Amino acid sequence: MGSVNSRGHRTKIQVAMMGLDSAGKTTLLYKLKGYQLVKTVPTIGFNVEPIEALGYTPLILWDVGGQSQLRANWKDYLEGIDILVYVLDSTDEARLPEAIAELMKILKDPNMAGVPFLVLANKQEAPGALPLLEIKNRLGLERLEDHCWELLACSALTGEGLPEALKSLRSLQKSHSRGCLHVRAHRMGRARNPDRA
Repeated sequence: MGSVNSRGHRTKIQVAMMGLDSAGKTTLLYKLKGYQLVKTVPTIGFNVEPIEALGYTPLILWDVGGQSQLRANWKDYLEGIDILVYVLDSTDEARLPEAIAELMKILKDPNMAGVPFLVLANKQEAPGALPLLEIKNRLGLERLEDHCWELLACSALTGEGLPEALKSLRSLQKSHSRGCLHVRAHRMGRARNPDRA
């Protein structure tokens, strides 16, 4: 992926964004780019966009298609990434076990060793969206000792939580090089992870 030499100093930070189909990944990508709502179609393959902010190393965000027939190729996007963003549809309780199982598969990939990740609980604006605390409990993230992680509520539709998501990506990128001090779950206080610095 991109200009990958080692996981030391880079001119660009490689971020893979994954999740089941219809989780809202492409809408999130373009909202993070600063666009208004963009009509999207299911992603076949991937979309890639740079996300730049003054004074920060640019992020290269890879939005990877989430249909079941495409997930076998997810491993191809993990080589050389700095951060994983995993998007959940907070309104799709029926597929939450499937989404969790796919995340756990990704985290077991050898290329994910030590790679921090951000889980975005999307569609929080919708009636009936699962609360963040319930999502956190079902994910069981505290049991993961090999990764720094953060969990945030967001809405690709309204943009709520996306500034915090960008801040999380910056802090996770720093944790990648310095070790993980803590994790947090936005909107429900701070969840702590063992200090592995």
